[in-house]
Amino acid sequence: MKNSQEIKKFNLGDKKKVHFIGIGGISMSAIALILQKNGFIVQGSDFHTSDNVEMLVSKGIKVYIGHKKENITSDIDIVVYSKAIKKDNEEMVAAKNLGIHLMSRSEILGQIMSNYDKKICVAGTHGKTTTTALVSKVLLDIGLDPTINVGGIVDEIGGNSHIGSGNNIFVAEACEYTNSFLDFSADIEVITNIEEDHLDFFKDLADIRASFKKFVELLPEGGTLVINSKIEDIGYLTKDADIKVLTYGDDETAMYYYDNVSYDDKYYQSFDVHKDKKLIGRMRQKLIGKHNALNFLAAYAVLDNLGVSFDIVKKSIEDFKGARRRLEIRGKKDGVTYMDDYAHHPTEITASINALAELKYNKLYVIFQPHTFSRTKALKDDFVNALSRIENVILAKIYPAREIDTGEISSKDLKDGIIKNRTNTNNINNICEYFDSFEEIYDYISKLAKKGDIVVTMGAGDVYKLLDKYNFE
Repeated sequence: MKNSQEIKKFNLGDKKKVHFIGIGGISMSAIALILQKNGFIVQGSDFHTSDNVEMLVSKGIKVYIGHKKENITSDIDIVVYSKAIKKDNEEMVAAKNLGIHLMSRSEILGQIMSNYDKKICVAGTHGKTTTTALVSKVLLDIGLDPTINVGGIVDEIGGNSHIGSGNNIFVAEACEYTNSFLDFSADIEVITNIEEDHLDFFKDLADIRASFKKFVELLPEGGTLVINSKIEDIGYLTKDADIKVLTYGDDETAMYYYDNVSYDDKYYQSFDVHKDKKLIGRMRQKLIGKHNALNFLAAYAVLDNLGVSFDIVKKSIEDFKGARRRLEIRGKKDGVTYMDDYAHHPTEITASINALAELKYNKLYVIFQPHTFSRTKALKDDFVNALSRIENVILAKIYPAREIDTGEISSKDLKDGIIKNRTNTNNINNICEYFDSFEEIYDYISKLAKKGDIVVTMGAGDVYKLLDKYNFE
C-alpha cells in the first residue's frame, strides 16, 4: 500500500502540532477537527475568513488570515497543504527551509484512516457527497458512531465531519482530482460514475479510468466494490482483483435496482427497491431526482453488505434532507420556490434538470455560475448543450477558484453558444442572459419570477450567496 512506512509512524496516539495551509476548505477543516479531537495541537491559515474559518476559531483553533512565512514556526511538526497550493507559497517555502515534514491533504487523511478497523471510501465524478452522507447518517443512527469526512455541509452529522468515539469505522468522500484518492485504503469502495472532469490534471477519459483502476487495486483481498452498473467496461477496473463486486442501477441487469418512481406534492420521491430481482420494499425520501435514487442504492448496497436491514435504512433516510447545495430548497417568497444546487459539470446539470422536470411548476429559472476556466473551456460544448435544455437560464461570471483568467473563455461564450443552439432549433422565446454581478441578477430575477415558478442557483462557486438576499417566508 502507498506510503505504508509513513503510515506506521503516524497514529492518533502521537500528539503533534499541525499547521494547515488553506484550513478553511471543507475537507481541510474536517481533518483539522479530527486531529484536534484526538489531542493534536492544530492551527492554520487561509486567504480570507469564511463560515468554516469562524467555526474553527470558535472551537479554539488558531487561524491566521493570509499565507505568510511568519506563520510557520520551528515547533510545528507537520504542515498540511491542499494540492491547489503552489510550491512557491510563502508558508510552503518556510516549512521546507525549517525541515518540517510536509503532507498533502489526501496523504494525512489516508494515514488517519489507516488507524480505523473498517474504512469506507466513496468516489465518482458525481454523487459522492450525497452517497457518503447517506451511509454516514444510517451508521450514526444505529449507534456505530463512525468518524466521517464529507465534501459538503450535512446538518444531520453536524457539518462536514463527525469524530466518532472509537476507531471502529471511518467513512470518507474520496476525490480523484490529482489522484488524491490513491492515498487512501478502504475495505469498501463505492464508484458512482466515471466521466470527463478535472481536465486541467487528467489528459482524457482514458487517463481518468486508469486512475480509478488504481483506486480499485487498493482494495485488499476480499474487499468490496460497490459500482454503478452503467459504468463502461467494469471488467477493466476489476481485472485480477480478488474482491466482491456489487452493482447498482436503474434496471434488473444490476444486483440492486429501482423502478416505479413517483412524487408527492411536497416533492418527496418514492420508488421500489429490488435486490437480485426480488422486491425488497418501497423507499420514500426527500432527495429529488432519479440520480438520488441511484445514490440511495449505492448507500444501501454498502449498508446491506454490512448487515443493516432495509427497514432500518429506510427509517433512517426517510427524513434525511441531504447535503446542503444538492437541489436544496432554500425557501419560498411570494409563491416562488428557491433552490440551490452544486451542479458544476454538464452531466450534473443534466441530472439536476431531469430531476426538476419531474416536479410541477409554471416556469423554471436557473442561475448558473461556471466553475473554473479550465473546466469551462474543456467542456464548453457539453455545457452549452446541457444549459440549452433549460427554458430560462441566467449566467454569472466564471468562478475562478484556484485559476487565473487568461481571457480564453467567459460566460458570454456560453451565452453565445446557447443562443446559437436555440436559433438552430427555433427555440428562441426562452431566456438566456448574462450579468456581471449578483446584484444585477437579483434585480432581474426578482422582477421576473412569479407564483408557481422555481428559481435555482447552480454551480460550485459562491452563487448560493445570491439567495441570502431573500427574506424567505
